Amino acid sequence: MDITIIIGIIAGFAALIGGFLWEGGQAGGLLQGAAALIVFGGTAAAVVISFPWKRLRTLPEALKVAFGSRGLNAGELVEDLASLSSTARRSGILALEKTAETHEDPFMREGLGLIVDGSDQPLMRHILELEIDKKQDKFDGYAKIFESAGGYAPTMGIIGTVMGLIRVLGSLTEPANLGSSIAVAFIATLYGVASANLIFLPIASKIRARGEEEVQVMEMMLEGLLAVQNAENPNMVRKKLSTYLDDYEDERPVGADRR
Repeated sequence: MDITIIIGIIAGFAALIGGFLWEGGQAGGLLQGAAALIVFGGTAAAVVISFPWKRLRTLPEALKVAFGSRGLNAGELVEDLASLSSTARRSGILALEKTAETHEDPFMREGLGLIVDGSDQPLMRHILELEIDKKQDKFDGYAKIFESAGGYAPTMGIIGTVMGLIRVLGSLTEPANLGSSIAVAFIATLYGVASANLIFLPIASKIRARGEEEVQVMEMMLEGLLAVQNAENPNMVRKKLSTYLDDYEDERPVGADRR
């Protein structure tokens, strides 16, 4: 699990609640079941209305992307590609057939399969670029669900506040309770704005960032697979692909700096 997103959410709510308590507020005053029902129930309903079931059922996978740890080790993939290029130079393309069937990364398996099948480079590049675009679209779809929730939540908060104020205005015969009733009404707005800016929108941003990372690694693999198809020198393959590793300094392959 990526602990940074958990730390960020906890720190954000701790800052909000801490500031409220610092100003003399009571923690119990922030707990309003009716406001939570209106905001979170209304937001969930709006999201369900906005997306078809096919998209909504990807929500668990989207959460796994946001909260999970990075699944790709770019440095190891560079070493794999350099080794495969060495094999192709030494034993020929057909020597890659077993790896094409057993490699743990599906994108790498597909690319190696195209190489073994004798696909020409323009066709191979086109097919793999389509796979990259498909992956990008998948991450965009994940992020849009949470971006949608982040847009609806503040509006539901305003709706909850308006409903609360309607109730307050209907009870003007009890002026002693007017102040506390208005404060309670505004809790819904707080829930909506806080959840949008500390949960929904940050999760969407995290998913997009993860998508950019994965697409970058796939683009690196594409260039590496083309180099394997050309049976390029392994050291040149490492040198070429190292330009993709700026965001993966901790995963740089052992042989990357060898002369």
